[in-house]
Amino acid sequence: MSNSSLFTPGKIGPLTLRNRTIRSAAFEGMCPGNAPSQMLHDYHVSVAAGGVGMTTLAYSAIQQSGLSFPHQLWLKKENLPALKKITDAIHKEGAAASIQIGHCGNMSHRSICGCTPISASTGFNLYSPTFVRGMRKDEIEESAKAFGEGVNLAREAGFDAIELHAGHGYLISQFLSPSTNHRKDEFGGSLENRARFMKMSMDQVMNAAKDDMAVLVKMNMRDCCRNGMGIDESIEVAKMLEQSGAHCLVLSSGFVSSAPMDVMRGAMPFRTMSYYMQSWLMRTLVRIGGRFMVPTVPFKEAYFLEDALKFREAVKMPLCYIGGLISREKIDEVLNDGFEFVAMARALLNNPHFVNDMKDDEKARVACDHANYCIGRMYSREMACHKCLLKEGKETIPQSLLDELEANHKKGY
Repeated sequence: MSNSSLFTPGKIGPLTLRNRTIRSAAFEGMCPGNAPSQMLHDYHVSVAAGGVGMTTLAYSAIQQSGLSFPHQLWLKKENLPALKKITDAIHKEGAAASIQIGHCGNMSHRSICGCTPISASTGFNLYSPTFVRGMRKDEIEESAKAFGEGVNLAREAGFDAIELHAGHGYLISQFLSPSTNHRKDEFGGSLENRARFMKMSMDQVMNAAKDDMAVLVKMNMRDCCRNGMGIDESIEVAKMLEQSGAHCLVLSSGFVSSAPMDVMRGAMPFRTMSYYMQSWLMRTLVRIGGRFMVPTVPFKEAYFLEDALKFREAVKMPLCYIGGLISREKIDEVLNDGFEFVAMARALLNNPHFVNDMKDDEKARVACDHANYCIGRMYSREMACHKCLLKEGKETIPQSLLDELEANHKKGY
């Protein structure tokens, strides 16, 4: 389209991207032993070679207590050489490199994070399941400092940007949300108090970022859970982040613990999810109760757009739209609505070269049908698209799983 800004350079703080596309920080599950793998390297390089403006390594923990999975990245000194190889290779392909830094809070187990999982408040996380301990004030300060240290480690590893994860029901989000924050001290109660940890973390991040690192923040527009934050409070959070100096907001929604399909849309393929689980107990629970605990939320292109437009009206800073982008036509529409950047995950898993395809074809569209096989297996092993695995002949997928995916697709999810 002649008036499209898609292939024009875009600025995020001190960083200029070659175009307006970002590979979003969707958990890859490609870090066995919490260390970068060759698979992680190859995937992000393929996306960079496919034309994306910036690719984001996802969900890296800034402390051991922040780890959710045994195959999740831990941003620590020992992993910097391997990360530097990845960023060098991404840069060689002409793309910028970003890393998402976060802390899972209550979404873990002692066997993974090395302690009783911590959160804003003491309680029980049904979705892990595990008992959770409310953080002491000294631990809150320590975690805020760890976010700043994460920025310095990211710079040393060659990253151009960091994305602070303040959404999806992880630690910062657990403090922000009244559904998980029941504290009676200066970190609980009013929105100003619930946002205190986020502001402390942002102060550390911006001080560390100086004038050479771009800072994006992923946040919820709605928590989509009982007693969670709604859009009005979330707009106030966006204004706080704008005041804090953040360079760009990535607008998402939902708690992955209790409302994952509000984040991703469609149906969760529970047979697939249970198939890849090692625990027989979890396999049984997921098969029997999964559909009651994780209801389907119908997919449509650009499913967050209506809410995101309200944020576009409320703040002046650059915004990155994410959620259900699978065609150039819809991407151009979103950019024309005033968003500076667009982010994609499943689309670039299905076709890492989608951005280059859009250069040649204004009607370009990925073949992803949002059957969510990639989501169903990523909690146990690496994220992968079933269509790509079948096409490449790399893995045998049981017919029962393919039948489930086809059935969900036919139902229009």
